[in-house]
Amino acid sequence: MDHKTRILLVEDDINLGFLLVDYLESQDFDVKIYNDGVSGLKGFQLNHYDLCIVDIMLPKMDGFTLIEKIKEINKKVPIVILSARSMKEDKIKGFGIGVDDYITKPFDEEELLYRIKAILNRIKQSDDQEELDEKKVFLIGSYEFDFEMQVLNHGSGQIRLTNKEANILRILCEPKGRLVKRETLMVQIWGDSDYFTGRSLDVFISKLRKYLKNDPDIRITSIQTVGYILEELKDGR
Repeated sequence: MDHKTRILLVEDDINLGFLLVDYLESQDFDVKIYNDGVSGLKGFQLNHYDLCIVDIMLPKMDGFTLIEKIKEINKKVPIVILSARSMKEDKIKGFGIGVDDYITKPFDEEELLYRIKAILNRIKQSDDQEELDEKKVFLIGSYEFDFEMQVLNHGSGQIRLTNKEANILRILCEPKGRLVKRETLMVQIWGDSDYFTGRSLDVFISKLRKYLKNDPDIRITSIQTVGYILEELKDGR
């Protein structure tokens, strides 16, 4: 079963709250609503949530205080403020304590939905990059690529890679089968994407292909003018 994104909604306007719950659940989110800051905090302490939507003007504990306490528990959880207060000072304070977005009432439900999706997508990309940064050893067919040691091991021997070769191969490795754009490689490795950088990239890709030639099921496929795919073929096809 796929994990539904869980949203904590803290909103004291009961009618608006239930309308939001119905709408977000119709978009396949799992939503739990609380009507004051204290119960909202308790709810967050008791359960895992992927995102929080918090009003500012709440009974028992205001939204700013609630957000600060949530961030003490989990500083990474994304938070959206949904408030009728539109003063610049409130927005600055919200972003200052770590919220990801500030939406003023009245608002469009569809706009809220796409803002939520944009935040979740950004978080996922960040998490994926952290996993990539932490990974040091990659299996590429019959090769073992040790990024930290900058070596490519194979039964036929060991190849020591340059810093640029190792970084290009790592970007191509995770995940295999994904198109990596030429511009992405050039900017990440050289910090530029001009003609001369492109020619340098071509040379490095050619070198990596030679290093991987002892496994016929591995290839770096060029998508003309677009990018490269590191492919692991099945059954030699």
